[in-house]
Amino acid sequence: MYTESETVELKQELNKNIKKEIVALANSKGGTIYIGITDDGKVLGLKDIKNDIESLSGMIREGIIGNLTTYTDIEIKKIEKKEIIELHITSAPDKPYYLADKGLKSSGVYIRHGSSTIQATDEIIRKMLLDSSKKSFEEEISNIQELTFEYAKVIFKKNNIEFSKKKYKSLKMITDNKFNNLALLLSDQNPYTIKCAIFEGKNKTIFKDRKELTGSCLKIIEDAFYYMNLSNHINSTFEGLQRIDKKDYPDFSIREALLNAIIHRDYYFSGSILLSIFDDRIEINSMGGLLSTLSLNDVYNGVSESRNPNFAEIFHRLEYVENYGTGVGRIMNEYDGFKSKPIIELSENVFKIILPNRNYVESVKNENISINNMSQEEIIINYLKNNTRITRLEVEKILNIGNTRSKQIINTLVKDNILIKEGVGKNTYYVLK
Repeated sequence: MYTESETVELKQELNKNIKKEIVALANSKGGTIYIGITDDGKVLGLKDIKNDIESLSGMIREGIIGNLTTYTDIEIKKIEKKEIIELHITSAPDKPYYLADKGLKSSGVYIRHGSSTIQATDEIIRKMLLDSSKKSFEEEISNIQELTFEYAKVIFKKNNIEFSKKKYKSLKMITDNKFNNLALLLSDQNPYTIKCAIFEGKNKTIFKDRKELTGSCLKIIEDAFYYMNLSNHINSTFEGLQRIDKKDYPDFSIREALLNAIIHRDYYFSGSILLSIFDDRIEINSMGGLLSTLSLNDVYNGVSESRNPNFAEIFHRLEYVENYGTGVGRIMNEYDGFKSKPIIELSENVFKIILPNRNYVESVKNENISINNMSQEEIIINYLKNNTRITRLEVEKILNIGNTRSKQIINTLVKDNILIKEGVGKNTYYVLK
């Protein structure tokens, strides 16, 4: 069943109004136009599809200002023994595209809003023109030209990569024989910082510590990783004689989340990256939402497009990052087997990632019951009334007892037919019957 959406448009037949839809998708996220299908998804097909394709191609070449031929793809599809046209349109770079007979004004420029095609306002048109005319942040000449690179030299040398004046141009740190903003980010004078804070509990009421990290981006990523690791405690359990250590946060996850925040942030915003550490989670807020060509599903599926490609390439050469687009997927994989998963939250100007503490156990709280008057078994039962499952390790933490005593309590509750054992080995947990 075909339905219209932000990236899908259905047309019963080819007519000149289809140029508006093409312009709108090219100016927005791209998408597909199906010609030969009614608005309610019924496949009718086209009577003279070869002639329609020829007319459609002419509309794209001559009826739209801005060359879209390389950003469109026309295909014939056979559905229910009927032939339709699938027109794929990529979100094109040199926006705005507009109707040749209307010109560069609101009546000629269209964008996609939900499943509708609407005229762009003068403000939106101005923003498109500004975005397409300016150089990327990396390429713009830095306002500061007295730059030093002492920390960068150390890091490059450690990775056996030459870093000298004659290499500045090949590293794309030079624009018109001057230092650009990429050089500024690598320099000791880099003005962009990370503000770190450790809070007591699960909200921002009480500070335990705070710090602002400054210097080269290569320095602040190292300092931030070190700062996070100070709060990345190790919890040890035993399987027989084997000791098993598990950190609150996987090293890869906090490292990748930090790298994403620094590499992909929008440096046109002057605000700092915010790193907040709570008892139960770490939050990293980076300035700049997703690029208009990406969705959150694209990020989860490993699709990557860098806002700062030259900056990203330097981190790749230094082996800070591996393959592009694999980071978020691996962060999620590090939490396999855990109830709480990393969360990504987006707004127009902020990208936030939340990493749960894998060893965190919620305190048992019940306003109507005094824990001091409860047995240890009753405390565990009360905990499970508010939580779906519990592990032996969580019993130890909640009751502040050792391995042997926690096993005794669990075995008693299982024997009394109160708890049911689920899972095997390291994945064993218990639920109320």
